[in-house]
Amino acid sequence: MLCRISCNSQDPEDFLAAFALGTVGWILCTISMGIVEWRVWHVDNTTIISSGIAWVGIWKVCFISYLHVSPGYEEQFCHKFSGYDSSIPHEIYAAQGLLLIAMFMGLLGLTATIFALRNVYMGITDKTLITRFFLVGGFFYVFSSLCILIPVSWNFYSVTHNQSIAFPPSYYMPSSPAVQEAGAAIPIGIVAVILLLLSGTFSLSYRFPVTVNTTMKS
Repeated sequence: MLCRISCNSQDPEDFLAAFALGTVGWILCTISMGIVEWRVWHVDNTTIISSGIAWVGIWKVCFISYLHVSPGYEEQFCHKFSGYDSSIPHEIYAAQGLLLIAMFMGLLGLTATIFALRNVYMGITDKTLITRFFLVGGFFYVFSSLCILIPVSWNFYSVTHNQSIAFPPSYYMPSSPAVQEAGAAIPIGIVAVILLLLSGTFSLSYRFPVTVNTTMKS
């Protein structure tokens, strides 16, 4: 009796899980890039920053103010960073670029993985094509995670060392806070890094099942 045995095979469900991890990681990357809570500044002067708390993101700085509206009515005042503001730290502009790259690379990784999984589940046996797409997807996931890790680490370092920022007067922000802490974007970014690294590791470890013929006596 002739039997077909698969050697070095890996469960396709593992790579479906890798795709799911990559998808969640990419979504979290997008969320961290969009929210303003990267650094939370606590300030002593509440004349303009009424709540005493300001949020410093990678695209803008925001705080709650009662100054320009009716008494008892709060308004969130935000000022977007401009490329002409030389006083803004370089890590903020670097974070903008790196997170945009991370989002794009993650999207490419998802696209490559979707194509590879499609071929696997449709029974296409082009070993070279499937393996290449898994490897490409894994590379994009890992590269995306590194692009997120750099701004997350940089901003966390700035928070732990209570570094100041010489904002222009139009921002209505003090040059330094009384104390600052990491905002929600940093832990979200860390989780995104972990998930994308796991997804990339799974994708890079893909091995196409090898099928051999074996004759057995019955």
